[in-house]
Amino acid sequence: MDDRVAAFHRLHEDGCFVMPNPWDAGSARVLEQLGFPALATTSAGFAWTRGAPDAGVGLEEVLDHLGAVAAAVAVPVNADFEGGYAVDPEGVAAHVSRAVTTGVAGLSVEDSTGDPDRPLHDLGLAVERVRAAREAIDASGTGVLLTGRSEGFVVGRPDLDETLRRLVAFAEAGADCLYAPRLASLEQVAAVVEAVAPKPVNLLVNAPFTTVAEAAAVGVRRISVGGTLARAAWGGWLAAAREMAGAGTFTRFDALPDVDALLAPRR
Repeated sequence: MDDRVAAFHRLHEDGCFVMPNPWDAGSARVLEQLGFPALATTSAGFAWTRGAPDAGVGLEEVLDHLGAVAAAVAVPVNADFEGGYAVDPEGVAAHVSRAVTTGVAGLSVEDSTGDPDRPLHDLGLAVERVRAAREAIDASGTGVLLTGRSEGFVVGRPDLDETLRRLVAFAEAGADCLYAPRLASLEQVAAVVEAVAPKPVNLLVNAPFTTVAEAAAVGVRRISVGGTLARAAWGGWLAAAREMAGAGTFTRFDALPDVDALLAPRR
């Protein structure tokens, strides 16, 4: 097992760690310098760099991106692998087999369809997709950590009981970590932790509704922020651009970071 894969597994054994989401190699390197023990890609953040909305980038570009981010840092990188870029389990397995060769230490597979009329895969198919990803990872011998994601709270189906049912099924199908983005309260998070125990749970924090200490207290093992850091960067950029376009002033160009210094070669 690769050292970074082994380190990633160890992080999931106890405690609670923050795994922020860079959107390119530069942001990954800076986050590593800030001391985060692991990082995760963001499908949304990367798509925006390509002039596309979330889920608007194809498999080949994503695989190149995963390799670039993983190569830029020494810490483990988890891949936001969306829905595996396929519907059928065989396609998911084939694509996961390619993803684990990019240098990532983990990856996630979600159960959303992209169809607003039927936003989640039927449970049976969703489970088979996770099982296919598990089998592909096992066949690769890489030990890459698999996260099973249920997207009900993202796609307008905020049914906690159904989310729990899916996450438990994903755990039984071989997911190492479980994740339901955009849960609305720590009470819901605690219910997920209890349902899938002893397997670890990832919590998405995309608004200031909790702290690391509070999340740890309900048993969360891992915290990620999705595209929210990228949105924060876009927020500063848009404010400066709109001021130039509107008022013709440049007041946002004050107290800016020395990015060259941040990205200077390591000694």
